Amino acid sequence: MSSKGLKSTKRKEDSERSDKSDALKSKKPKLAPSNPDNNQKPGGQQHGKPKSFGNNDKSVNLSKKERRVQAKELTEARKKKRKPHYTLEQELATLWEKMRRRDIGKEDRLKLISEALQKMKGKMHEIAGSHVSSRVLQTCLKYCSQAEKEVVFKELHPHFLSLASNTYAVHVLKKMLDGASKQQLSACISSLRGHVAPLLRHMVGSVVVEHAYHLGNAAQKQELLGELYSTELQLFKDLNSTSEKRVVDIIAKLGLQKGSVIRHMTAIVQPILEKGIVDHTITHKLLIEYMSVADKTSAAFVIQQLSGPLLIRMVHTRDGSRLAMLCIKHGSAKERKKIIKAMKTDDKESHVGSIASDQYGCMVLACIFSLVDDTKLVTKFIVRELEANLKDLVMGKNGRRPLLQLLHPNSSRYFSQDDLASLDLSVPSLCLMDNSETLSETKDLDGKESAEEAKDEQEDTVTEQSGLEENVTIAGSKKDPLLRRQELLVKSGLAERLIDVCVENAEEFLKSNFAKEVMYEVAVGGCDGILLPTLSEKLRELYEAIASVAAEPKLEESEKSSQHILGDFHSSRTIRRLVLDSPTFASILFKRALSGKCRSWAQGHCSKILTAFLETRDLQVREMAKEELQVLVDEGAIKIPDTKKPE
Repeated sequence: MSSKGLKSTKRKEDSERSDKSDALKSKKPKLAPSNPDNNQKPGGQQHGKPKSFGNNDKSVNLSKKERRVQAKELTEARKKKRKPHYTLEQELATLWEKMRRRDIGKEDRLKLISEALQKMKGKMHEIAGSHVSSRVLQTCLKYCSQAEKEVVFKELHPHFLSLASNTYAVHVLKKMLDGASKQQLSACISSLRGHVAPLLRHMVGSVVVEHAYHLGNAAQKQELLGELYSTELQLFKDLNSTSEKRVVDIIAKLGLQKGSVIRHMTAIVQPILEKGIVDHTITHKLLIEYMSVADKTSAAFVIQQLSGPLLIRMVHTRDGSRLAMLCIKHGSAKERKKIIKAMKTDDKESHVGSIASDQYGCMVLACIFSLVDDTKLVTKFIVRELEANLKDLVMGKNGRRPLLQLLHPNSSRYFSQDDLASLDLSVPSLCLMDNSETLSETKDLDGKESAEEAKDEQEDTVTEQSGLEENVTIAGSKKDPLLRRQELLVKSGLAERLIDVCVENAEEFLKSNFAKEVMYEVAVGGCDGILLPTLSEKLRELYEAIASVAAEPKLEESEKSSQHILGDFHSSRTIRRLVLDSPTFASILFKRALSGKCRSWAQGHCSKILTAFLETRDLQVREMAKEELQVLVDEGAIKIPDTKKPE
């Protein structure tokens, strides 16, 4: 028999077995239904009316309105049973609706506040965690007298720690800290002693610690931070000192074991990063200090955890922006990509504009422009977003800084010493790792003895250095800096768009205290002539635009003369710098705006522009203007300082 025949015979036998089993099941007698209730007789008849679920006999005949009232009464009864102060909260809510109105008189509000505080007396710590009562307490603390604030403080202070972890009570504590005296604030900060680390790991409790840290003085801030550094500082308050703020200095002064400090800080830092509670200034300070002493494994863990959306939430503070720059400097290409992509959320909303306008966030973008080699990624996620809001960025105090970093990197004219120091920071343990690779190469080339000598020198250097290293060359960037700038500025089209914006707003930019710096750097072609000769024709359009504005007739009224671009304080100084540094611009300006009119502009701020034509080192520009300006010099109308005369 074939295999097909065997299979068909097997199917028939299986079907016959299933039919027999179904027949046997159908012949089983059915069980009589159980009758747990006494409402049904064995014959199937019921005793009386069927049972109703959820309604008693009285509620059957009630109307809808009456049933709603009855349901409301039942709800109120359950709330009274569940909440011991429910009636009090209802009374406080009524008073709160009156006292929080804007059109209420000051005396009437104070009376209502006194009445509310009298009702809450002795029960404030119990009702502070209520959604309604906490709002009443906040309003009372905002408007009540100092004596009443002291009453509230005395009642809430013993329960400060328990209230610090409550979702609603935390707002009461913040309001209480805002109006606290120096002694009261000191008492609250002292009550946090020993509990700072657990509260920082709590989503609600961390808000109280951050608020207290923000309001405290230098000694109180150091007291809160100290117990996060080591167990000794947590146990012994007298060890904290404001003279040694950095953890490396504290370790050196107290003779603490560095390994013990790292383990203590690691136990605090890891849960905070895993929970994502990184929005607070004290956490940023803790992390930046941790990076200064952490070994390479711990430092790499922090960078890995922060690389992404967490880091974008931190760039608005000084220490947070420094952490971001450290992550960019020491992070891998994959981690840098995560950081840059995190600046654009899933709903296509970009954070680049807000970061560029932030006091500290703008330095993070400047760091990205200086270090990240993947210029296509930077162009896609950052440069394109900057182009969309270019005018506002140029006019802003902070928004112009990333642009100036591309035009003139690390210039002390545009960046403070603190900003430049932030760009030079690095993690010691990761620098040591980079240098060890160099040492291995040295060992291969020069032998074992030279490698050991280099290693000894390296250890001595690391021992002498404290905190985050400065001015250390990091091997995180392989591309030539000038090539990277050209790709980000010129090839991306940013420079061309920037010139167009400067042409459209020439007068406004020159008169602006902030935009004039960008205007100058663009007009001279940037540092190292990065815009030349590619955009020479576009720059000539900018020169013509400035000259056409300068050629407008001078207003005769003395009050309005300063409104002219040549008479304005900011624009006159920028134009003077351009005359000295750009011969092409100087020639266009003199021919179109000043030739034959120099005598009328020999006074005020414009006189500095005229003297610049005689101070410039370009011989052709000097000869062009000398004939007309020398007469004014001989007459004493304009003066050239001896130190500025060209050789």
